[in-house]
Amino acid sequence: MFAAVRMVAAGDALIDTTVTRRLIAEFARRPLAAQPRQPPGLKHLTEREREVLALVGRGLSNAEIAARLVVSHATAKTHVARIFAKVQARDRAQLVVLAYESGLVQPGST
Repeated sequence: MFAAVRMVAAGDALIDTTVTRRLIAEFARRPLAAQPRQPPGLKHLTEREREVLALVGRGLSNAEIAARLVVSHATAKTHVARIFAKVQARDRAQLVVLAYESGLVQPGST
């Protein structure tokens, strides 16, 4: 219980990363829609926030995003928090779905 509270407080996902990655793999196996939909909140994201959303869509944690973008953990966490607010998502799983449905992440991409 304490570990879960610490994870959430640090801005990480409460869902274990292996579960998130399995969710992504399952979603990636599904056929693509002909036209990716553009959810209303997506137009309010900056280019950097779109980049971060794509990394969340690939299952990366805040720490992994920070390392990939060469920014601090706090900066990565702030980007993710702003994305949550702008697209009105409840959790990282919704962000993963949004990243795929909007075309920011393609099945099989790395």
